Order: sequence, then structure tokens, then C-alpha cells
Amino acid sequence: MIVMRDASEIPADLGRTVVAIGKFDGVHAGHRAIIDKLLVDAASFDAKTVAVTFDRNPLATIAPEHCPESLVGVEQKIDLLAATGLDAALVLRFDAELAAVPAEEFVTRYLVRALRATHLLVGRDFRFGHGGAGDVELLLRMGAEHGFAVDVIDDIASGAIGGDEGRRVSSTWIRELLASGDVERAAKLLGRTHAVRGAVVRGLRRGRELGFPTANLAPDLTGFVPADGVYAGWVVVRRPEGELGMGARYPAAISVGTNPTFDDVENRVVEAHVLDRDDLDLYDRTVDVEFAHRIRGMVAFDGLDPLIAQMRADVESARILLSR
Repeated sequence: MIVMRDASEIPADLGRTVVAIGKFDGVHAGHRAIIDKLLVDAASFDAKTVAVTFDRNPLATIAPEHCPESLVGVEQKIDLLAATGLDAALVLRFDAELAAVPAEEFVTRYLVRALRATHLLVGRDFRFGHGGAGDVELLLRMGAEHGFAVDVIDDIASGAIGGDEGRRVSSTWIRELLASGDVERAAKLLGRTHAVRGAVVRGLRRGRELGFPTANLAPDLTGFVPADGVYAGWVVVRRPEGELGMGARYPAAISVGTNPTFDDVENRVVEAHVLDRDDLDLYDRTVDVEFAHRIRGMVAFDGLDPLIAQMRADVESARILLSR
């Protein structure tokens, strides 16, 4: 997938395009319904498929006090979009300058002139342009004027998921599930296991001293960190930039929290103990930590012996859950 950060980077020979536009936070089932139709339409019209999205939630610029935490970082989002089979993504920097662009100008600048869109797919509640003035009605009107069709994709509702049958699949709902530690239900809405991404850094090395060495993620990791607790999941080692493909994928027991037994960690930490491996050197490597199952909440233990006993039990639980 070609990744473009500005209209000036769009290849001159890209040709006509079919475009989906949105925040695509998490690239969840609702987003993929739009992209799936995009791919079908593009095959019918022999056009390139393009997702237009942003490097941050627009609220981070417009009203940061109301901006929710993103489910994924921008590089994670790009990887997820690439996995859908799209030809290209235009990832615009949503700064004050872009926020000031009137809706009509946004359409003519990016959709008409830069991308030469023949079809545009959006969700029913999509808003854009300065002050959120642009909506589906404006797109329909401008499409008739400039020669592109607009398809409005209705919301995707869930099946029966814990009493939430019929609820609209959304990033908000997924955040709620992750914030409660329900990573399994979140995965059903995402269509994959939720993950965070970050560099492995040196921690207090307490896990190694207790017999359970861990890979600690840097505080500036990207992705929504689920509720404090212990999880079964995976550590996926990212290859250095320029190398193709993914690196190794290891089963792991994952801890999220502030280590209440010792009460000496100020901020929440994500650390993963790779099962049955104590020979890995992951320092300074970028990894994805995937949360497949929640084992338990985070609790403080009265001394090292009960803590170590629980860590052994957690590792065994992770091994069983990941082998299913």
C-alpha cells in the first residue's frame, strides 16, 4: 500500500480512485464494512482504492479536552489499513491549518483535484471541514457537481455480545470494553486481537530477579492500554524499518499496572513475560503486545512467596489459554 502524507505526494499516474474517508480508529468491523465495499466498487470501475484519514483524532486539535484516547497509533492504523488490501492511504496531518479548511475546499482540494475520485464511501454520521460544516448532504451535492458518486454505508450492529445485541459497532464501545479488561469481546468487534506497540526498555529488572524476566514497553507506547491486570497474549517483534514481513511471535503472560505489591512504580507499565524463553534480548526492539485473554485483576500480595506462587499460576493459565 502506498502511504501519502500530503496531496503533493500522490503519484501522477495513480489514476481515478474510489475513496473511503474517516478517522478509522482501530480499523474495526464497521470500518472494514466500508473498505470491503470500496474494494468491490473499485473492481467494477477499474479504479485504485484509497483511504483518506488523519494522523490523529481531529478533536485532539479542535477540542483536546473532549478527545478520547485512540485505540491505535497512526503507524498501527496504517498497518491495519494495508492489511485490508487497499492500494493507498492519504494520511493527512490534522493541525490547525487543516481544521480551518472549509468543507467545500476540502472536497475540491483532496477528492476532486488530488485523487480524481469517481466514488466516495462514508459512514452516515461523517462530518468534515471547518466547524464540522461538511456532511453527507454536502457530499451528495458536490458529487453531482464534480462527477463523483457518494455511497453512504449504514452502521454495523453487533450480534448478541453480552447483552449488547444491536448496538452500533464503534471505537467508543471498544474503548469501554478494553477499559474494563474485556479484551475478548473487544476482539470480536475489532476482528482481531487488540494490541499496543512500543519499544522494549530496561525496567527495574524485578521480574528477572523473581524468575520471570519481562519485556517492558516504553511509556510512549501507542494503542489503548486495557485495564490493569494480568493477560495471556502474544509478543510480536517488529522488523527494523526496511525489512519486509513480521518478526517472531511469542506466547506471553502480560502484566498491566503499577506493581502494587512493591508500590514503587508511579505510572502504569505494560510488561510481557515470554513463556519458556529466558534467552531473548528484545531491548530497543519495537514490539506489538497483543491481549488475547484476561486472567485476573491486579492485586497487592503480602510478601514475595505468594506473589511468586501467583506468577507461576498466571504463566500456567496463559499457557493453557493460548493453546486452545
